Amino acid sequence: MLTRRLIACLDVRDGQVVKGVHFEGLRRAGDPSELAERYNREGIDELMVLDVTATLENRGATLDTVRAVARHLFIPLGVGGGIRSEADAHAVIDAGADKVSLNSAALADPSLITALAHRYGSQAVVVAIDAKRGPSGYDVRSRSGTTAVSRDAVGWAQEAAARGAGEILLTSIDRDGTRTGFDCALTAAVSTAVNIPVIASGGAGEPQHFADVFAEGRADAALAASVFHFSEHAVSDLKRFLADRGVPMRLTW
Repeated sequence: MLTRRLIACLDVRDGQVVKGVHFEGLRRAGDPSELAERYNREGIDELMVLDVTATLENRGATLDTVRAVARHLFIPLGVGGGIRSEADAHAVIDAGADKVSLNSAALADPSLITALAHRYGSQAVVVAIDAKRGPSGYDVRSRSGTTAVSRDAVGWAQEAAARGAGEILLTSIDRDGTRTGFDCALTAAVSTAVNIPVIASGGAGEPQHFADVFAEGRADAALAASVFHFSEHAVSDLKRFLADRGVPMRLTW
């Protein structure tokens, strides 16, 4: 059985890690390179750096931050935010990223998914989907959750997979920063609809929330930010908690 992964997310703005609720009210959470070094030491499986205002400010991801983070890592590094072209993706990978995460750009031009998959391999292409519960399902939002898109989250995930995406990073806007638990229904809906790994994001607060999204949500990985940044739950303790409950984990001690 494949091991499940824990991914720490560094939401970066102006060179600092920030965290908010429902994508709003951002507050500082630390230096990205220092946090990266700590997570690498503590045994996190992967790291994701998201430049949360790059798209809104119409610029690329901050490459200096990517380089600073990559120097401290011996685990996979994904980078998202402001990647709108093959040239943007190349710059990020050249700076040290192993994967690129596409969101608004993929919605605007889905062929970019295929182009990057052909160039770097599907394993290097993550399509991020920010979803909000609607009257008849889950609606996709773009531009850091600020813009409604006429797409259903499950349908868009299926299209992204068909176009060559290697993973789906699925964030519940409703749960983001609330620490009330992942949206297991949303995660399960997407996980059962695609044949590529799904990373659950939004709502982590307690160890049981991770166990729930792996079991009920059928997630392949779970991403969190503040519960790791502020050392509320040590990575090693969380992995042991999950392993004791039958979740296959990569244990490093």
